[in-house]
Amino acid sequence: MKQPVFTGAAVAIITPMHADGTVNFEELGRIIDDQIAHGTDAIVICGTTGESATLSHEEHVECIRFAVKHTAKRVPVVAGTGSNDTAFAIEISKEAEEAGADALLLVTPYYNKTSQAGLIAHYTAIANAVTLPCIIYNVPSRTGVNLQPATLAELAKLPNVNAVKEASGNISQVADVAALCGEELNIYSGNDDQIVPILSLGGKGVISVLSNVAPQQAHDICAAWFSGDTAKSLELQLKALPLCHALFADVNPIPVKWAMNRLGWNAGPLRLPLVEPSAAVQQSLENEMKAYGVLK
Repeated sequence: MKQPVFTGAAVAIITPMHADGTVNFEELGRIIDDQIAHGTDAIVICGTTGESATLSHEEHVECIRFAVKHTAKRVPVVAGTGSNDTAFAIEISKEAEEAGADALLLVTPYYNKTSQAGLIAHYTAIANAVTLPCIIYNVPSRTGVNLQPATLAELAKLPNVNAVKEASGNISQVADVAALCGEELNIYSGNDDQIVPILSLGGKGVISVLSNVAPQQAHDICAAWFSGDTAKSLELQLKALPLCHALFADVNPIPVKWAMNRLGWNAGPLRLPLVEPSAAVQQSLENEMKAYGVLK
């Protein structure tokens, strides 16, 4: 059995920016503190929601170092270090390990993509280059490649391939992963609207966008499940669905960064090519945040 990096809800944290587009580390520290105070079980830094695609290499490593230092072991820090370039993924994964991260989040190669054999070779090379637990991130809607259950079963044989963040949206596929991998691979939901379904298949939690605006509520969905109150967990999941949908009414992290600014955080602007959400998306978010109770 592989011990999970965390159990519960980890926040896929935004990267707040100053008006000039530089990283606002002071605000990032404030957000991390608030997340931990409201039950977040782990911090995922430099993921998709953190605009990792438009962070420079130097910014990326600096964000990881800051998150590790500021979190100060209160909860685990998972560093997003995936790339479509295996050599670069190894380089930045080593830097994250040196910075003190607790685990790595490794998205499947995008654009150049690869075969299932290539995925095995890619992840094996990274896993062999570090000692940290590796969480593989399967999000075919963004990358154009889908990690097959049999491929994950092969990768799960590697000692430090610890988990998969499953954002395929395909619950049947997640069930196949659970059946094939058993206790050799932990499963996290990568979709906030599928937390309970994946927990029911033996999942250990969620890497969550919702947690940015509702950290306690995302934590509570998981906590209720693990305490044995599955009916309460389901109730909380269903209550959150309209806000979950609103947070993905445009490309992530466009809606959630707008929502964080609306809640009074200095989340700042997005980096191009991402732009502000439409008036309709903003109104939907406003309505759902009020209905959910996170906005007065």
